[in-house]
Amino acid sequence: MLFPTQARFRHRLFAHHLPLFAISAISVATLYATRPYRDVLSRASFATAYPALLLLALTLLLGPWRLLRRQRNPVSDDLRRDIGIWAGALGALHAGVGQFVHLRGRPWLYYVYGLPSRHTFPLRHDLFGLGNYTGLVATLLLLALLATSSDYALRAMGTPRWKQLQRWNYAVFGFTVIHAAAYQLTEKQKLPWILIVAGAAVATIALQVIGFRERRTTLSAAGR
Repeated sequence: MLFPTQARFRHRLFAHHLPLFAISAISVATLYATRPYRDVLSRASFATAYPALLLLALTLLLGPWRLLRRQRNPVSDDLRRDIGIWAGALGALHAGVGQFVHLRGRPWLYYVYGLPSRHTFPLRHDLFGLGNYTGLVATLLLLALLATSSDYALRAMGTPRWKQLQRWNYAVFGFTVIHAAAYQLTEKQKLPWILIVAGAAVATIALQVIGFRERRTTLSAAGR
């Protein structure tokens, strides 16, 4: 006989984590195998970037989608949380590998100009720096969300504080999109990859706006 917590864990494992693992592994392996880059780090960085972005976008699409279908949208949802865990894992992996793709052996130059430099202000303020700083902020926020993505954290923090922290997922997505756009321009990526980033951003923002209007309409109707 399975206890409720055991049954829930088993359901999440087979219904969420194993499919998400399979989708992530196949996506990363396919992108890795089809990239023209010669070195492992460049391939791994590219292969983890787009699956992480799409999974992150999916965490923000689920809520509005359920509202539009008149489904219950709980404070803490296992599916959204588990997708977020895989988005966080791939995002952290991408960030870690990405520190060694450019400027091999000198990762600090992602964030500051090297010496000698003509720049009086040492922090990078070019397009490359914008991509790196927004990526860094997104990663730090993502790690905070990943660390608190558990029932224990929810009970310890309480629902209002936990929910307030989880809302930083919007900021994570915003910084991630800016990071991705900056690197699209820096690396002069081909149109299909640009469209993937733009499509994820537009779809997420559009559905969030629609969901916000739907919530306002529902609350107004309930207050009459």
